[in-house]
Amino acid sequence: MDISQLKIFSRVARLKSFSGAARELSISQSQASRAVSDLEQELGVSLLARTTRAVIPTEEGTEYLARIEPVLDQLDEAEQSVRRGELRGTLRIGMPTSAGVREIIPLIPPFAEMHPKLSLQVILGDRKQDLVRDAVDVALRMGMLPDSNATARLLTTYPRLIVAAPGYLDRYGTPPTPSALPEHRIVHGPAGSVDTAWAFSREGTDESVSVRPSISFNDNEGVVAATVAGMGIASIGLWACRRELEEGRLVRLLSDWDMVPTRVYAYYPLGKATRYSARAFIHYLSARLEGIAAVPGGVSAGPN
Repeated sequence: MDISQLKIFSRVARLKSFSGAARELSISQSQASRAVSDLEQELGVSLLARTTRAVIPTEEGTEYLARIEPVLDQLDEAEQSVRRGELRGTLRIGMPTSAGVREIIPLIPPFAEMHPKLSLQVILGDRKQDLVRDAVDVALRMGMLPDSNATARLLTTYPRLIVAAPGYLDRYGTPPTPSALPEHRIVHGPAGSVDTAWAFSREGTDESVSVRPSISFNDNEGVVAATVAGMGIASIGLWACRRELEEGRLVRLLSDWDMVPTRVYAYYPLGKATRYSARAFIHYLSARLEGIAAVPGGVSAGPN
């Protein structure tokens, strides 16, 4: 049996699309369709129900998919293990756009140079990927994001800061304490435009301040851009605004107060053998994430 046929069928069934699987596997749509048809003919059953709008696994296709995916994973693991550290094939990594572009991707080149025969596919997006459907081997996620379909490993933490542009502070003044924040214009992040609370602590004292956003964004890059433009004060993770702080386009406020740091997790698909290359990448990345949580000015993130 042609292993490539099984791989193509697996991706078509998961993505429910011949065109999507073809793009992912760098083949033509006709090649993907022919491979699945040949497999169905060889097995003597229909694995996929094809309509004009979708491709859905049949009952037999669903059972077959569940049985072959562990085999495909084991074959990949066996191939990697005998190559004595040489990584081949394709590694699909999911990560949020802002953190990926600003902090993670600049760390990847040495890993890619160490493994020139390994093809890296990076899926950027602030939405939480479906690790199985999207064939993501490992996803990097920020914050407490429980996922019943994945197992997680904590990699590091980085601080959350209160920031504003110098121009905004010149115009509206600097809040001396967290309790003064409700008097200011607030730029809010992906959580939305509803009322929210920012939690602070200092020397054993906790304080929670309710703020009402003046403008909200579903993406951290929008928060940073609006804050730099002087539209208000924002609570932003360091990884989203390090460059602006270093350049002086943003200023850290309330530096003697702490906020809960942001956790960075590696997520692996649950119930599926973790690829050797995924483990190698996370081992490499974990070592390089140490020490990049320092805030410009010398303040650093402590352990959570």
